[in-house]
Amino acid sequence: MPEPDDLLRSLFQEAASTGQSRARCAPVALVTRRGERLRRRRIATLAVGACLVFAGTGAAAAVLLPGHPSTGVPAVTPSPSRPSPTPKPVPTSPRSTSSATGAPLPGRTAPGTPPATAPPATAPPRTGQGAPGASATATHGTSPPSTAPPR
Repeated sequence: MPEPDDLLRSLFQEAASTGQSRARCAPVALVTRRGERLRRRRIATLAVGACLVFAGTGAAAAVLLPGHPSTGVPAVTPSPSRPSPTPKPVPTSPRSTSSATGAPLPGRTAPGTPPATAPPATAPPRTGQGAPGASATATHGTSPPSTAPPR
C-alpha cells in the first residue's frame, strides 16, 4: 500500500539530510577535555565513597566492639586546702645496733627476719572507692599527696 506524499514527513527528511551534510567531528582537544573531566569526576566520586565506607565501618566498630566502660559521674580529685611544706630529707647514715644487747633498734629488723609491715602514719584519703563510676586512678596511699598548687 503506497503512502501518500506527506508534507511533514518530507520536511523532516530534508532537515535530516541538511543536518548530516553540516555535521562534523568534534576537535580532538575538546574530546580529550571532556574525557579528563569525566575521569576526574569518577575518581572524586570513588574517593568520597571510600571515605564514607571507612567512616561508617569505624563508627560501627566503635559502637559494636566492647570498649572502655563509660562513667556516668566524673571522678573528683581532692585538692589540698593549702600547700604542705616540702618534706625534709632523711639522713642516710645507718644506725648501728647495740652489740651488748643484740636487740635491733626501732625501725630496723634483725638479720634473717622478714621486715614488719606497718600502716603508713599519714595516708591520703581514698575517694571514690567502691562507689559506682569510681576512677581507676584514685590514690592508694603508696605515694604522698601532691604538693603542687591547685589549678
